[in-house]
Amino acid sequence: MSEVRRVGMLTGGGDAPGLNGVIRAVTTRCAGEYGYEVVGIKRGWKGLLAPEEDSVVKLGVEDVRYILQEGGTILLSSRTNPYKNEGEAKKVVENMERFGIDALVAIGGDDTLGVARRLHEDFGVRVVGCPKTIDNDLSATDTTFGYDTAVSIATEAIDRIRTTAKSHERIIVVEVMGRHAGWITYGAGLASGANVTLIPEVEVDMDAVADLFKKRAERGEKWGIVAVSEGVTLGEEYITQDVERDEFGHVRLGGIAETLAKELKQRTGIDTRHVVLGHLQRGGTPTAYDRILSTRYGLRAAEAVKNGEWGKMVALRGNDVVTVSLEEATSETRTVPEDLQQVLSTFFG
Repeated sequence: MSEVRRVGMLTGGGDAPGLNGVIRAVTTRCAGEYGYEVVGIKRGWKGLLAPEEDSVVKLGVEDVRYILQEGGTILLSSRTNPYKNEGEAKKVVENMERFGIDALVAIGGDDTLGVARRLHEDFGVRVVGCPKTIDNDLSATDTTFGYDTAVSIATEAIDRIRTTAKSHERIIVVEVMGRHAGWITYGAGLASGANVTLIPEVEVDMDAVADLFKKRAERGEKWGIVAVSEGVTLGEEYITQDVERDEFGHVRLGGIAETLAKELKQRTGIDTRHVVLGHLQRGGTPTAYDRILSTRYGLRAAEAVKNGEWGKMVALRGNDVVTVSLEEATSETRTVPEDLQQVLSTFFG
């Protein structure tokens, strides 16, 4: 196998605060310490599947020196699946060869890293993964960068919304990100003191929720806050914005807060509104914790490239950043465990 000289790096899926921290750390160590040439691949897997004129850009230490505090990703992103159509995965490998990319650092969640794993298994692509999901739902790592920022933003939003709910004697239902796992809602609901926190891991008891607000109203508190994950269902089906699916087969969620608000108003007679936080949770400056964690992930990913730890993902285990197999990393969704679910039930009220 040839020596690694040029290292490529891409970001895929939804953006998350801290992505630029990883890019900065990988570039600084690979280019500044190890002597590799580093190139950024724009728009995720799309940049290797259907390259544009600016798809591959050279990255040096000076290019990334001041991007740590910036949200989003300077490499842009997309939800492109090279395994959606037959033969496209091979095009990715061919374009890596065309651009002289000897090794690849893929920064993303289940979908992006799932593609990385398959490229490694099917074609022997020398790839190192770095976990990125504000949902905090990747298995094999204790936490992911972006999660702390998202919880902080959602918590502040709920704190602000509470003043309006109280002033106007309303129930306000706040919709928070979280498809299969309710980590952001759990964190924000607990930290903000929401009266009710609903996550996908626990079936909704509408009778209990309605009774809670009726009892609050009887003692003069005709207001309250419900924090709910977008992936919560009131039956078997997700509530979605449309029927279209992305390239990985995911529907676009949205509407559970509005549905719950209507149901609560009908059951309680209390004026009930809804707020969808949406992309606010992804945007803006990363917290200090996420800047530090993303930097540690990037440094360890660069080290994994130097050590030839192909088919691995960097992960946080306790206080240590280690590597685990991409197969283990993408094998299952990390959900809120039962003991933490019980914490939420303690503060139901």
